[in-house]
Amino acid sequence: MKAFKAYDIRGIYNEDFNKEDAYKIGYFLPELLQADNVLVGRDVRISSNEIFEHLAQGIIDSGANVYNIGIATTPMVYYVTAKHKFAASVQITASHNSREYNGMKISKSNALPVGFDTGLNKLLEMIQNREIVIAEKKGKIVDYKVKDEYVEFLKSYVHDYSNLKMAVDCSNGMAAYLIKKLLAKKPIYLYDELDGTFPNHEPNPLIEANVEDLKKTVVENSCDIGIIFDGDADRVMFVDEKGQFISPDLIIALMGHYFLKKEKGAVLEDIRTSKAVKEYIKKLGGEMHTWRVGRAYAAPKLREIKGIYGGELAGHYYFRDFFYSDSGIMAALIVLNLLSDFKKEGKTMSELIANISKYKNSGEINYKIEQKQQAMEALKEYFVANETPTDIMDFDGYRLEFDSWWFNVRPSNTEPYLRLLVEAETDEVLSEKLKIIDSIIKKHK
Repeated sequence: MKAFKAYDIRGIYNEDFNKEDAYKIGYFLPELLQADNVLVGRDVRISSNEIFEHLAQGIIDSGANVYNIGIATTPMVYYVTAKHKFAASVQITASHNSREYNGMKISKSNALPVGFDTGLNKLLEMIQNREIVIAEKKGKIVDYKVKDEYVEFLKSYVHDYSNLKMAVDCSNGMAAYLIKKLLAKKPIYLYDELDGTFPNHEPNPLIEANVEDLKKTVVENSCDIGIIFDGDADRVMFVDEKGQFISPDLIIALMGHYFLKKEKGAVLEDIRTSKAVKEYIKKLGGEMHTWRVGRAYAAPKLREIKGIYGGELAGHYYFRDFFYSDSGIMAALIVLNLLSDFKKEGKTMSELIANISKYKNSGEINYKIEQKQQAMEALKEYFVANETPTDIMDFDGYRLEFDSWWFNVRPSNTEPYLRLLVEAETDEVLSEKLKIIDSIIKKHK
């Protein structure tokens, strides 16, 4: 089954997995996670209801119960998993992928993610090798109403935004299910109807074309900020008052004003994060830790280091006070709280970000190549031989740091790409290093 990935189960529905696979996942999951009750939520993709029916039947046939919360954001499932002490949960979603995709994000006790290395590998083995024997005493489906409780939790982060003008793009995804309960009529809303066909743009804010309507709305309406969520609302990204997209890693630094003012402690970033973020966090009294990309790695790491919060270049933000999990809406509220306060001091979003961002950055560049590992090793060998690294990280591809620049090269866990990111003190250094790296990688196509 092609749908089993490093972080979750995901693929084109009826190609990479189907309803029979969903049934088998449901049947074996309770045994894998030693769960008598499995919490299940879903997004509004066209295939989500069918996947739910077969997943739930598998869970019931195993003898476990399904606690059905209906349509939900992915962070809502994390919240209920941890708060209500479920040993297992499933959110049916393909997150930011286009309409033909679907999948499942699986969590265990305390909303800890189940990735391929931490259980999905065993689940796949059970599906492929074990017989299904329907339990003598089947489980049942329990309708579990938790939306109001979750909204009340999020409301504790809502401050007075009367001095802000904002635009919010829900991407026709799950943010639309909750956001008006929190921000009411204050924002200018874009694509706020739940629609699993995503008729206006794909629910992936990292693709520039998908943010164009938001940028235009912000500029035309003189907004202070634009906010855009992905399909399942576990990620969020921002546009400043000039309509400029803000690199999501820089928001980690901005959030330091919210969290590190209250207490000093550990902050988590992923291996692709701008050097400027660590420098900024240090000034605010935080201690930066760098780790691998993806929730399957980030959430357990934040718990391990007893961190306060953390984030990723992809727009995930993790919070100790949210069971070490990520929430796009919670992140958005925190950023709005900060911007509202800073606006009273006469500061704009673009000014706040300019005060953080000090370097020239290539953005993530994708190479479709066969010899990923060989290309990575060649890059490491070349630069170790020709320059003196100040740091070498090797836990998610390689990140090599030098006096005036650094690069990260890593294989994608979900797509056939080698991903590259380069950052330097000047455009000249950035251009020079990109040319060298490009020539080395292309030798391994």
